[in-house]
Amino acid sequence: MRCEDCREALSARLDGEAEPVSPDEHLATCAECRAWFAGAERLRRTMLLRPAPPVPDLTAAILERTPAPSGERWGRRIALAVVAIGQLGLAFAQLIDTAHGGIHVGHESGAWNLAVGIGLLTAALLPRTAGGQLPLLTGFVGVLLVLSAGDLAAGQVTLSRLATHLLVVLGLALLYAVHRGHRDAGTPLPAATADDGAATSGSTVDAPATGRPRPRPFRRQAHGRHAA
Repeated sequence: MRCEDCREALSARLDGEAEPVSPDEHLATCAECRAWFAGAERLRRTMLLRPAPPVPDLTAAILERTPAPSGERWGRRIALAVVAIGQLGLAFAQLIDTAHGGIHVGHESGAWNLAVGIGLLTAALLPRTAGGQLPLLTGFVGVLLVLSAGDLAAGQVTLSRLATHLLVVLGLALLYAVHRGHRDAGTPLPAATADDGAATSGSTVDAPATGRPRPRPFRRQAHGRHAA
């Protein structure tokens, strides 16, 4: 057998094709064909197997964005529930004692405090509702603090009366904390880190400008009409 015929059969063997002739007998006696076959195997292995690309270390990013332990989140919610119950108690007390400032004024104040307590308790049970309450309650507390400071300076209110407003101020702070904890718990990890620059080596492939598929053109379908 000639070396050319042997190497042709060996090439077919490497490609998984049918061998025209058996090259084993010639391969056992020809050192040059054995060297050629060994080199061809190395070349094929090099083309099929490549080293895995380096992966950036995302440990720091994952640990940074890991949600707080459930115990810490529950602590905020429990504290908010306690404040909400206190606010509800204050509201019921105002509804019972309607003689202060007139019956209707007492009802209005008690109804508002009752609504605030219900909202805070709802946020403690369902943290996703906390964000919706923040604008209204923040505005109320801000205006209340300004007016209370003016009334205190004018001597129209006592410190003991102003102490009853501490519940809603504390409730607002806890409401923000619960909202932030719920928001951070659902935040996805960053798509890229500082390690990305060192992760690429050798040749680079340009990424497409956008990953969104191109929209298909709109085609109006003719109903019951045929083009002439």
